[in-house]
Amino acid sequence: MISEQEVLEAQKEWAYHIINIGKLYLKKGNYKAEAKNFVSNLYAYEISNVLFKPTLGSKKQFRYDFEDALSYFIGGSVKEDKGFAIKPWKQIRFGQRKFIILEQIALVMGNYYFLETGQKKEIKVEYTFGYIKNNSGKLLINLHHSSLPYKNDFIN
Repeated sequence: MISEQEVLEAQKEWAYHIINIGKLYLKKGNYKAEAKNFVSNLYAYEISNVLFKPTLGSKKQFRYDFEDALSYFIGGSVKEDKGFAIKPWKQIRFGQRKFIILEQIALVMGNYYFLETGQKKEIKVEYTFGYIKNNSGKLLINLHHSSLPYKNDFIN
């Protein structure tokens, strides 16, 4: 059984790695190795199909394999990718979430907030994550949908 606490810890780990990849990029460190480690150790590509719809994907909206996911975070195989994790981000916080916990699957939906290095205003992003456990009991992401909130210009 997956617990809400395990999901919260997985979210903290995800945010930590996104921020760390950006820090390594700025310091001219080995951010590519960190990003490969991040995707390998937090996403379930090795044991399951992964449904990944990143926030800033438009021409290639869905990232069903490891290389395309890695490209989204640091640039690479997908031409439109600029490297989401190398922006870089100073802070990422998860908030306003709701859980569905089943025997072997956890789903969580809410908002997360990104603060870019050198900026003062957070960017609000909507998310849905799905998690499964590997044979070692580690929680891995098998569903990641992320989008910017809809802006309705017709409502005041």
